[in-house]
Order: sequence, then C-alpha cells, then structure tokens
Amino acid sequence: MTKAVLLAVLFSIVAGILQSTVFSHVAFFSAVPDLALGVLVYTAYVNGPVPGQLTGFFSGLLLDFLSAAPLGLNCLVRTVLGAAAGMMKGAFFLDFLVLPMILMASATVVKALAYFILHLIFAPAVPTYSLTSPVLWAELALNTLSAPVLFALLRRVKPLSAVKEK
Repeated sequence: MTKAVLLAVLFSIVAGILQSTVFSHVAFFSAVPDLALGVLVYTAYVNGPVPGQLTGFFSGLLLDFLSAAPLGLNCLVRTVLGAAAGMMKGAFFLDFLVLPMILMASATVVKALAYFILHLIFAPAVPTYSLTSPVLWAELALNTLSAPVLFALLRRVKPLSAVKEK
C-alpha cells in the first residue's frame, strides 16, 4: 500500500506540474484536464478507500503548494474524493472506456460541488466554478475524454495496484 500511495503522489505531482506549465498553453476555454485528479481516482478505485484518502491528502497538500489556493483546500477536497472513489472499489468491472469516463466525470462534478460548498462557507478565500462559465464544462469534457487514455497508462504501472487483500 505504501508503494502505491507514494507512486500515486509522485505521479500526481508530475501531473500537477504538467497541468500548470505545458497544458496551460493549450487550454480549451481556459480549462485544462485535471490529470492529478485522474491519478487519484484511478489509485483510489483500484486500491480502496484508505490508499485513496492517503493519496488524496498528500497529493492535495503538495498541489496546494503549487497553486494559489488556500493551504489545505486541495488537500481537503482530494481526500474526500479519494475516499469516495475508494469506497467503490470492486463495485464495477474497470473496463477500458465507459467506467473511467464515468468515474472522472463524477469526480469532476463532486470537486466542483465541494468547491462551491466551501465557497459558501469561506466566500472570498475559496475559488469556485460558475455554472454559466464554460470553464467548468470544458474541464468536465476534457477530464471525461482524457480518462480512458490516462487509466490505460496507469494500468500499465503495476505498483499502483499492488495492494494485497488479506
């Protein structure tokens, strides 16, 4: 479990750096695919809630240092997302196309809802998505379309799914 979490956190950081540097230059409606979220969702779904929470916490904390968001915001949201995706472990067969797209679309919507709820509580400090802005919808489309490719690449990394059942 430790190896899977450490590797997933490392991949999330690399994905976060790619998102903020390379992909920001080819943004679609000012949105880029959230690859770090994809790494988190895949790791949590394959390994369960505890590795999902740990991956979400540590990758979120490190992503907080990369972003201008308040410290702990990504950490909180990604820990909840990791736990939710991990609770679905084994509920469905992880195919190559449909389930990755459904998981990523759901995670993107839950992330947007979490930011909205936190924005209601801590209004000026927490950025949120606007339903009338195309950014949320573009990110949702990009995340959904990139999920099969990202999951296929992550599936090839065997230590990400190295948790042994007892």
